[in-house]
Amino acid sequence: MEAYLNANDQWEAVENTYEVPPLLDNPTIAQMKNHKESKQRKSKAKASLFAAVSFSIFTRIMTLKTANEIWNFLKKEYEGNERVKGMQVLNLIREFEMQRMKESETIKDYSDRLLDIVNKVRLLGTDFAYSRIVQKILVTVPEKFEATISSIKNSKDVSSITLAELLNALQAQEQRRLMRQAGFVEGAFFAKSHNNIQQRNINNNNNNTTFPSCPYCKKSNHPQSRCWWRPDIKCHKCGQLGHIERVCKSQQQQQQQYSLPRSQNCC
Repeated sequence: MEAYLNANDQWEAVENTYEVPPLLDNPTIAQMKNHKESKQRKSKAKASLFAAVSFSIFTRIMTLKTANEIWNFLKKEYEGNERVKGMQVLNLIREFEMQRMKESETIKDYSDRLLDIVNKVRLLGTDFAYSRIVQKILVTVPEKFEATISSIKNSKDVSSITLAELLNALQAQEQRRLMRQAGFVEGAFFAKSHNNIQQRNINNNNNNTTFPSCPYCKKSNHPQSRCWWRPDIKCHKCGQLGHIERVCKSQQQQQQQYSLPRSQNCC
């Protein structure tokens, strides 16, 4: 908020309590312009503070007359004293120490979670070195990153590793791992599709194969051993040799009889 007010040339009106002196007789154009800007700066600073807070907070500061009064109220109410801020920092550091990376989490998600806690600590006025974040990540990432971490430790001094270097190395391994998994799935899908095509080709070839003329039925679309009219095959429907149930005449006659209207079946 301080940076925003500074950028809009309003911070002076918030930080200091000053009165805009009245214009003198016969003021110059420059004096009139400066007087107007000074008054507007105080009003704009007050309006910016009103716009930055929620409605519930606005109802508590709406009766305050100057931007400086509003700012001091907000500091006292929400920034707290040194003892309160110290307790907040301790709670945040405890939360930071308890963090562990989940197996389903990405390096970016985990680092963002840690940095969110660290930034809250820094906002309370406590320094938090990036080296602590590096050490935290090195000891809390899953075992799948152990090869990369060992390579980093062997190549340089751990205390000199920057957070950006560590994250780039771990994310590179993460991406290679995802690419290998994607390639494996794609390869397995291709192999399955290839096998299905081969099987269809085999079935088509079998269906289109021409055999010597069968001595029993005189057809050439099947081998002699699979003929339905072999003399040694027995029909389980009528009990006779020389055909199978599918072409049994007694079965076909029985089906035709059942399909006739009732008036034709009666004598």
